[in-house]
Amino acid sequence: MSRFAKSAVCALAALLSAAPGVSAQANAPRIGCVYPAGGRRGTTFQVSVGGQFLDGAAAARFSAAGVRTKVIEHTKPLSRQEFNQCRERLKKLAAKKAAARPKGGRGRAAPAWTAADERLLAELRAKIALFNKRTLSPALAENVVLEVTIDSEAEPGEGELRLLTARGLTNPTVFCVGVLPEFAERAPDFAERAPEADALRRRALPAARTPAAPTDVTLPAVINGRIMPGGVDRFRFQARAGERLVFDARARRLAPYLADAVPGWFQAVLALYDDRGRELAYVDDYRFSPDPVLFHEIEADGAYLLEIRDAIYRGREDFVYRIEAGRLPFVTGIFPLGGRAGVATTVALEGWNLSANSLALGAEEMSARLTHLRARGGDLLSNRVPFAVDTLPECLEREPNDTPGVAQPIVLPMIVNGRIAAPGDRDCFRFEGRAGEEIVAEIRARRLGSPLDSILELTDAEGRRIAINDDYEDKGAGLLTHQADSWLRATLPASGVYHVQVSDLQGKGGSEYGYRLRVSPPRRDFELRMVPSGINAGPGAAAPLLVHALRRDGFQGPIAIELCDAPPGFALHGGRMPAGQDQVRLTLALPPNPLGEPCPLRLTGRATIDGRVVSRPVVPADDLMQAFAYRHLVPAAELVVATRGRRAFAAQARIAGETPVKIPAGGARRVFIEIPARGLLHDSDLELDEPPEGIALKAVNPSRRGVEIVLGADAAKIAPGLEGNLIAAVFAKKAAKADGAAPKGAQRGAPLTMLPAIPFRIVAP
Repeated sequence: MSRFAKSAVCALAALLSAAPGVSAQANAPRIGCVYPAGGRRGTTFQVSVGGQFLDGAAAARFSAAGVRTKVIEHTKPLSRQEFNQCRERLKKLAAKKAAARPKGGRGRAAPAWTAADERLLAELRAKIALFNKRTLSPALAENVVLEVTIDSEAEPGEGELRLLTARGLTNPTVFCVGVLPEFAERAPDFAERAPEADALRRRALPAARTPAAPTDVTLPAVINGRIMPGGVDRFRFQARAGERLVFDARARRLAPYLADAVPGWFQAVLALYDDRGRELAYVDDYRFSPDPVLFHEIEADGAYLLEIRDAIYRGREDFVYRIEAGRLPFVTGIFPLGGRAGVATTVALEGWNLSANSLALGAEEMSARLTHLRARGGDLLSNRVPFAVDTLPECLEREPNDTPGVAQPIVLPMIVNGRIAAPGDRDCFRFEGRAGEEIVAEIRARRLGSPLDSILELTDAEGRRIAINDDYEDKGAGLLTHQADSWLRATLPASGVYHVQVSDLQGKGGSEYGYRLRVSPPRRDFELRMVPSGINAGPGAAAPLLVHALRRDGFQGPIAIELCDAPPGFALHGGRMPAGQDQVRLTLALPPNPLGEPCPLRLTGRATIDGRVVSRPVVPADDLMQAFAYRHLVPAAELVVATRGRRAFAAQARIAGETPVKIPAGGARRVFIEIPARGLLHDSDLELDEPPEGIALKAVNPSRRGVEIVLGADAAKIAPGLEGNLIAAVFAKKAAKADGAAPKGAQRGAPLTMLPAIPFRIVAP
């Protein structure tokens, strides 16, 4: 074997034990559910984490301070092959034990039965029992038990939990820190039968699990539980006449999107009964949120039952819930829904158990950092309510303004704080425009918690329609599934008076139907989302990232993406979003030495808009599927990087020569990549990872210093002007058989790493 070939084998041997890039991780560790999904500060308790590929779980990471954990155990059901082997061993041990029992008469001496045999028998029976109790979903088959301690000064609210395993970090999942006493459902008793009053509601599922005996709780409290197939959980509590009780269920918010369920989340319903079994209240949602909130004023002292179940009696381990229950403060509406930065604002409040009907915000509080409000109810804080702060001038809507003839005059740019105060209400606004002027009208209502399903119309002075819009999808709206806010952009055909009209598409209205209407010239801007929110790769490897640009008001310019204050050794390659494009793939190179602890990173995007430099944070997110088909970008609290396996490169690979690489349409271009591992690609495969149609890898020529690749562009499929990044993935080549025959199936072997993203531009030949 030549010295060159030996060095290639050594390099590949090292890479085979290194972690692949993110996209190559077929068996990435994943959390499916956490139960309970939170706890009270100042307490220590155990948490069960269900998931997959959790071997080597050593620690948990929380996005918020004040939460400490210790891994107690990790259990993993047997595979079918392991189960069969255990069963055969159990049969042999059982036969040995039977033969060892004393018998009358003479005969061959039976093998002795020892204490070690008895222990092994018990272990095998336990393993088989665990296999028989395994979840139907492989994604929830493994279980890690954590001991969680929440400091007494920890900040209440929702945070994120991840496990650190031998394969790296898991996805984030919601974990709550509360201030109320915590209760858990009673273990289900499948022998109990439902009351006859429930029979009609259960006809659709005759074999449903019947309700367990109710668990006694004392309000106020947080109630924890999870619903199994056909499950109905009930909780009994005492209440006094006149108490205004709130039951706020977190279910979908704990597991926002389920890929393999319809509608794609746990659809919880709540019902309240008196001690005679009469149903007093029933809810299956809260406005447009799938998580129900039940409000009820108690009429008489006594015992009451709260019931929770799935709307169609589904259930499994990840149908976890937390119900905040009691005489709790809850804001059902605010007005206005926002205010101007640096201007003191008073917000009117509606709701239950609030200490005041308004909230005063000082000028110093009105900043871009203010995104939510909370009101007080005694010593407790209410739910979080979205609140918008902007820099444009603002005004309040004034009635009457239902028709163009009495339209409220506004001067652009302007944000109007209004509401559709009654069913059938319509709000009209009048402004002066110039011929050729471009204007944008936008409603923010549903994104701010308002139930308004807006429709927005722009007309001229004679009533001729210029533009109309019902729903406009905002991919940055997080967990909002029903997009109901409106946005339109139009060029005014002539100078004169124009009208903007706002109404509810369904003809509904009320004091809670607030909105913020912006009418202005385009305010070109952007937001950025990056997938995934967690990166697991080998030291020195490169991991792919996908950055989405959410362009606002027609902004189409390029965006530069950069690392912010990253520790030494990290490097971003291909950090440029081309003009007019909504997404780009790039790579993050990791330091050549292991990180030790998971490392949080921040990225930012910069663009020049109308002559000024605008910077926006890159928000980490995860691409989740809902109900087998729909995809959503769900923001995460942080981007976290973890290293595992052996080192991929002694130093970072880099692209030699000028970038972007100019590839002629119908031609080819050579690119040399310097790789600090001699002979790295001599006995491995290189493939382009998800390239645009029409771009192909024509040749790969490894050398001692790295690799030369030849990129070709098919003129019939791709035109000059296309820009972006190309990412090459490295795979171990499958070894030939002893007889020299090629291996069956794909020639590609184990994934090794990614090379730095290669910026490219298709040019004319």
